Amino acid sequence: MIVLRRQVARPAVTPTDRLLLVLLARLTHDWRSALLIVQPDTLLRWHRHAFRLVWRVRSATARKRPQAAPETVVLIKRMAAENRLWGAERIRAELLKLGIRVGKRTVQRHMRSERPPQPRRRGQTWATFVHIHAHDIWACAVLPVIDLGFRSIYAFFIVDLGSRRVVHVGVTRHPIDAWVAQQLREATPFGTAPRFLIRDNDAQFGAQFARVAAGSRIEVLRTPIRAPRANAICERFLGSVRRECLDHLLILNENQLHRVLRAYCAYFNTARPHQGIAQAIPDAAERTRTMAPPAACVVSTSILGGLHHDYRRAA
Repeated sequence: MIVLRRQVARPAVTPTDRLLLVLLARLTHDWRSALLIVQPDTLLRWHRHAFRLVWRVRSATARKRPQAAPETVVLIKRMAAENRLWGAERIRAELLKLGIRVGKRTVQRHMRSERPPQPRRRGQTWATFVHIHAHDIWACAVLPVIDLGFRSIYAFFIVDLGSRRVVHVGVTRHPIDAWVAQQLREATPFGTAPRFLIRDNDAQFGAQFARVAAGSRIEVLRTPIRAPRANAICERFLGSVRRECLDHLLILNENQLHRVLRAYCAYFNTARPHQGIAQAIPDAAERTRTMAPPAACVVSTSILGGLHHDYRRAA
């Protein structure tokens, strides 16, 4: 009757009204015939909803979420503030490298105070390429870069698919067949050559490149046309070079680009964890993963002028 006195076309039932009706239904045996405003099924639905809320509260009080150490929380906020390009999974991998095991949701929860939420990036998901013979396969690709004068510079990369290590990087304004062949020759000194080499169908891979590969007993595998997934790992690396390095710098000339890419590749090989190899580092001999409790004795080294940071335990 209190609801009907509100004089509206369709009475609005508040949560208090619903709770009162559910309680009254427990005291009245013939409650179905007394309902005039709502249907019996509606009242039963409210009762089920209240039942779920009660058990949700009881379950939440029964289990307690393990809290992260205060030093770890400070370190998470520090990484989030210093590395605007890193997401929660990237910070979690960096902590795992330092021997600190936390969940991804824990990192996200403490990142919110240092960084506002950003829309999730959507991109193409690269299919996994080569599971068995990855340690015997290299992949190469050419990355075009536009300098400050709107001229083209080309960077040539060779990546080891098994370890994700960047084997070689070269820079030129004229990527002709002879220059690319020389880069392959420099990347395979003293017979250190893979069994297979994946390349695309660019024109710079010509006869001289094929002769150098054959002389090193490398079987060259050409990817199909318009099939970037056939060279997924190398294409993913080129995307990382753009997103994590070149998109945030102004390139003046060929020498500067070579210095920048060499610095980034050194960081990529010796300090950056990779999801494709279980958050490991390509040059595993350079870094060892140890379990140490305090996170306060962590020092950071600036990479590329502060664009990235490398975190290590203080000696």
